[in-house]
Amino acid sequence: MRLLPEESWLQFNRQVLRQSERPDFPLLERMRFLAIWNRNLDEFFAARIAKPFLKHRGSEAHLRLLKEAEDQAHLAEGRYRALLAEATPHLKILEPEELDDLDWLYFRVFLAEVVAPKTDLIAWEAAKEASHGALYFASEDHLVRLPQDLPRLLKVPGREGTYVRLGALMRARSDLFLPRESPLYEFRVLRLLESERARADWDELAQALEGRQEGLPTLLVAERGFPKSWLEGLREALGLLPEEVVLLSPPLNLTLVETLVAEGPSKWRFPPLEPKRPRAFMKDPLKRLREKDLVLYHPFEDYAALERFAEAALSEEVEEVYATLYRIGEANPLAEALIQAARAGKRVHVLLEPRARFDELLNLSWYLRFLRAGVAVLPLSERKVHAKALLLLTQKGGYAHLGTGNYNPQNGRQYTDFSLFTARKEVVMEVAEFFRALREGRTPRLNLLKTGEAIQELLLEHIRAESHPKGRILFKCNHLTDPALLEALARAADKGARVDLIVRSTLTLLHPRFRARSLVGRFLEHARVAAFYQGGRWALYLTSADLMPRNFQNRFELLFPVLDKEGKAKVLEVLKRQLKDDRNAFLLSPKGETPLWGGRHDAQRILAW
Repeated sequence: MRLLPEESWLQFNRQVLRQSERPDFPLLERMRFLAIWNRNLDEFFAARIAKPFLKHRGSEAHLRLLKEAEDQAHLAEGRYRALLAEATPHLKILEPEELDDLDWLYFRVFLAEVVAPKTDLIAWEAAKEASHGALYFASEDHLVRLPQDLPRLLKVPGREGTYVRLGALMRARSDLFLPRESPLYEFRVLRLLESERARADWDELAQALEGRQEGLPTLLVAERGFPKSWLEGLREALGLLPEEVVLLSPPLNLTLVETLVAEGPSKWRFPPLEPKRPRAFMKDPLKRLREKDLVLYHPFEDYAALERFAEAALSEEVEEVYATLYRIGEANPLAEALIQAARAGKRVHVLLEPRARFDELLNLSWYLRFLRAGVAVLPLSERKVHAKALLLLTQKGGYAHLGTGNYNPQNGRQYTDFSLFTARKEVVMEVAEFFRALREGRTPRLNLLKTGEAIQELLLEHIRAESHPKGRILFKCNHLTDPALLEALARAADKGARVDLIVRSTLTLLHPRFRARSLVGRFLEHARVAAFYQGGRWALYLTSADLMPRNFQNRFELLFPVLDKEGKAKVLEVLKRQLKDDRNAFLLSPKGETPLWGGRHDAQRILAW
């Protein structure tokens, strides 16, 4: 059974939504998944739907995607009501009519002094220019736009755990926002924000971002009861199909529950994770690596080890530093360590990738900071650089970190990822060649490590070698959509090989002989692993790449072997636990997906090694 990548991804987002039903998750954590689902769906209509929308709009496949998204939205609407009912009386969201005179004494002033001056009164003729994701209100004569920086959920002063929705307050006092009092109806527009530029240099990035907000509308979300003639006029002004309209009861954006998650009682959250700290490494990373390699599994083993490794750039023996940076966030100790190394006189080079979807503005800010601190920002290649590598060079050799995740302190503590630290000369030399090639604008010449099409070629070679009854193949990734790999895996399975796939988000071929599963739990599964049982011994690789055509053809990723015996055993132990997981798993087959909940094996509770 074959699926469109977008179809498979929407199935994954349904799995995210279903986490809001889990009886073993605390209440606020279930609410958090509702907000994650909402953000995911907004991103789907802003980026992931691009190909079906631009090339096959109105086709049966495109309409199936719209129907699935609408079904999920209706399911989420019900989950929102159910979770709020469960939270009562400790957390409540009141309607305006439930507020008393004292409450209104405050909110009348808040609406007049804070909200009204920031709202925009817009003519209906400008409806076609509605901004992506913003909340709008429609009246008979005007539209009102609510700025994005105003909170959607407001505390009711003096009532602990009690809130009111800003949109509901505005509707109750429409006279503050319109020339005359009139009923208001809510709507949102989602637009295709994906930049069409395959390559944007730093000096072109601002121009590319300026034009992105003008993307084509892909979805209109309006409240139930929206006057039909107004809705039809709005749909036509936006150029949308009837199927590209979804009607819901307010709130139309469920990310507002993030406020409840942040401010609700701690007893309704997961207890804090206490990751294991590699003590010898934290004390002196370079000394520890001169002894042997180190493999860590985040967040169960402390992501701070990566930041400590970056700080080792200040060591006297380190002369030169290289790093690839993709999504690094606003505050980043690792990036700060690179800046400090440059200011201390080290030669520091970074490949800062501006083409990280929706993180471009943050990366542009870091670009300026690096330049002004004396960090050399490497020129951009034609291919997007998605590899995760940090290299400290010395006169005698050096030290390298290679990983499956981003150098982002927040993600590093919420995503499951593997880190490999090594001082092996053969690995350090190849990482150095990778960076040298990027600096010189050519394709890296690698042997032990692989990048580009060579990743696909190596994986195909291993799959073919395991295409027999005793063969064993295990892939773990976020997305598996590459046709050549999927066909090779299907042939191997048909020849009797055991093919285990742990694919979090997108799997476009459901073969009856695949043992395929998705894991969705407290932490986002993000690690990428390929393992092959060669004559009784495992060949094991970690990679920054998901198994998609673009990652082989249009990106520089890195795939690297785990050579250390203890490190290999650790990765295999994680994979074995995940294959047994019956608390966070969804089995994937041509007949559909089957959730495995309530069992004894929880792979997201890894024991400390």
